[in-house]
Amino acid sequence: MTIKRALISVSDKTGLLDFAKLLHQSNITILSTGGTAKTLRDAGIAVTEVSDHTGFPEIMDGRVKTLHPKIHGGILAIRNNDTHKKALNDHHIETIDLVVINLYPFEETVAKGADFATCIENIDIGGPSMVRSAAKNHESVTIVTDPSDYAIVIEEMRANNNATSLKTRKILAAKAYSKTASYDAAISHWFNAQNETPFPQNLAIAGKLKQSLHYGENPHQRAAFYATGETTETLADAKQVQGTELSYNNLNDVSAAFELVREFDKPAVVIVKHANPCGVAVGSNITEAFTKALACDPVSAYGGIIATNRPLTKEFCDALGKLFLEVMIAPDADEQATAILSSRKKLKLLLSGNITKPQAKMTVKTISGGFLYQEDDIIITKDELKTATKSAPSNGQLDDLMFAFTIAKHVKSNTIVLARGGATVGIGAGQMSRIDSTRIACWKAKEAGLETTGCVLASDAFFPFPDNVEMAAQAGISAIIQPGGSMRDAEVIEAADKHNIAMVFTDVRHFRH
Repeated sequence: MTIKRALISVSDKTGLLDFAKLLHQSNITILSTGGTAKTLRDAGIAVTEVSDHTGFPEIMDGRVKTLHPKIHGGILAIRNNDTHKKALNDHHIETIDLVVINLYPFEETVAKGADFATCIENIDIGGPSMVRSAAKNHESVTIVTDPSDYAIVIEEMRANNNATSLKTRKILAAKAYSKTASYDAAISHWFNAQNETPFPQNLAIAGKLKQSLHYGENPHQRAAFYATGETTETLADAKQVQGTELSYNNLNDVSAAFELVREFDKPAVVIVKHANPCGVAVGSNITEAFTKALACDPVSAYGGIIATNRPLTKEFCDALGKLFLEVMIAPDADEQATAILSSRKKLKLLLSGNITKPQAKMTVKTISGGFLYQEDDIIITKDELKTATKSAPSNGQLDDLMFAFTIAKHVKSNTIVLARGGATVGIGAGQMSRIDSTRIACWKAKEAGLETTGCVLASDAFFPFPDNVEMAAQAGISAIIQPGGSMRDAEVIEAADKHNIAMVFTDVRHFRH
């Protein structure tokens, strides 16, 4: 389809002048509006204002300028339809063959913390209307919504005497509808948040392609990484500075490590394997924290993921020794650390920038025929704990209990976490029965050569029977934190009192499925 007339109206002017100059050199008439028209005119490119083309001025502070039959008729007319041709002639409408639109910067405006009225004014109306019209009539019209596609359009025009192929127009049309859907989803999400409506009747979720992945969980599965853009300081903002291409499993594991390490104020290190932490510790610095975290399960740490909440140093990198790792993520790395890690050619190093506490968000999980949508899990404070036994935990035990329960939030259920001195000693994850998780946590500690006597124990959900307490007593556990709420709480408390184990209830569970 030969392009004779183009309409250009863009907020993102990246590459605009070079593209428009090539259109102008190809004797294509250019229609435009406002700031775009001025930019083109200042560059010496001939342009016709939309208001001159329609014979109708912009009104209502520019809210109405392209919503006109001479614009939408020119875009939507089916070129080989006699009725459409007659309408064009009767109403003196000229066809528009190329529409170049990118929308008002709504998401950027929201991200800057603009007030309600300013955000409303940055909701584009005419832009999405023209985009959708052009995409619908892709048989005749080329729609461009992304400056990165300028080169593709120009290449085809040069090869085909100012024409584009139907195949390309269909690809660009699909991209255009994805763009308007994503744009509307962002507006919907923001508006619902303003109204404190977390679960609207129709839920729109959108993502922007960050990168295609080599494959999914397994080599026969295709996969990609999409960023929602709803929050900042997330994994989506991290920059990979070395290493091979990230995989689906890499990103899933890194996310698990990153979200956990953000929970701690003290220097912390998290080691993750298959989305479960296998070693977590805090210390006076990340080198000390790493040493303590690795001791929990050095076997599982091989080929794992490490996350820190402090910049990487030479001392930390030296402490890694020859431990093979898939990925590391940290806020930053000094020059010496970067130089040391550069010798590990296969290590994927991500730098996240500033790390803050996890922000409240919604989480999505797909199921057959749909998806589940929920508020993110919370973490409680010491003040919310309730002592259930005759003896109360000491201040030191309380610190370890809170540390262990925070980790339990990030471990697959059923979960048992043993900890002492700001470090994990044993972790039992993902078992069908809680007693098996307790058994595994104690066994893992023994395998690592760690002493369980004096450790604290955290359970992500209540104990259905006192057998978990009995096993904890055999391991020398000194204090337990659990949600409480079992029909047999009295029996569980009695067992803890019998073994002089301090137990606190949280009234909050941390199932993670």
